[in-house]
Amino acid sequence: MIISTTPSLEGRKIDEYCGIVVGEAVMGANVFKDLFASIRDIVGGRSGSYEEELTRARKLAFSEIEHEARSMGADAVVGIDLDYQVIGDKGSMLMVSISGTAVKTSAL
Repeated sequence: MIISTTPSLEGRKIDEYCGIVVGEAVMGANVFKDLFASIRDIVGGRSGSYEEELTRARKLAFSEIEHEARSMGADAVVGIDLDYQVIGDKGSMLMVSISGTAVKTSAL
């Protein structure tokens, strides 16, 4: 499966547009991660626990769009848009949303 942020693929011709695919992942950050992240905010540095959650959420969302595209018979997804949001009453949830267009391609 070819995944690209561009609307076309070098060396490939888009034969058919199958439709829009979306992958979303919402991950909860627990109290301990929030506590350590707030300490990092004060002293500086990177928050490894949040970075791990974001990586996990991004991989899950990409997996969802690949699965959806394959179920449509597509071999690529073009025009990928990736969005991160903090949601929930106290901003305790992390959401990754990815969308793109599933396409069938052939070599030029």
